[in-house]
Amino acid sequence: MSEPLKVTGMVLLAAPAGEYDRRVILLTKERGKITAFARGARKPNSALLAAATPFAFGTFTVYEGRNAHTLVQAEISEYFMEVRSDVTASCYACYFLELAEYYTRENLDASDMLNLLYVTLRALPKSEPDDELIRCIFEMRAMLINGEYPYETAEDGRLQESTRYAIAYVIHAPVQKLYQFTLQPDIFREFRQVQDFFNERQIDRKFKSLEILRQMTAE
Repeated sequence: MSEPLKVTGMVLLAAPAGEYDRRVILLTKERGKITAFARGARKPNSALLAAATPFAFGTFTVYEGRNAHTLVQAEISEYFMEVRSDVTASCYACYFLELAEYYTRENLDASDMLNLLYVTLRALPKSEPDDELIRCIFEMRAMLINGEYPYETAEDGRLQESTRYAIAYVIHAPVQKLYQFTLQPDIFREFRQVQDFFNERQIDRKFKSLEILRQMTAE
């Protein structure tokens, strides 16, 4: 058996596997996106019962396999209970997890995406900025991390000056300060139109969580 591997990460997805197990997708700082099986995690007395659920963030101990890993231990530092307990916030959060899963790959550095995801989930329960602005900022920054966002958008003269400034801020701000601004309604509409355009052009997947979110917010 291989040596145990400790990784820092977050559970993006968890699904039943067999009678008592769970299959989880972890976004890790060290190994990017990995699939792991948590044996017996669906049993009421399992030490992995809470850890093998979406949003759980901490240190995971796994054994590497040829096609998947085996999760044997977890030290969870954050469950994001405020997000879990709010229906709207949890819907946004599920979309962010799904988008992060879309953008990341196995064995590729995912520290920037993991940091973005962590900071974004921390921002969701707060009253400002609102959830829709958080969504646009997350989409833009995730696209930047993946190398798909055109930097020159911040200099597009067809956009209002405040919109260009907001885009430039999202491009260059430290991740810890991403969610420290709000926008006037007219500026936000333009800001969102820009991001919706790039989403349509760059993303080739339909997200179930986004469809649910749109129904909830009556878009």
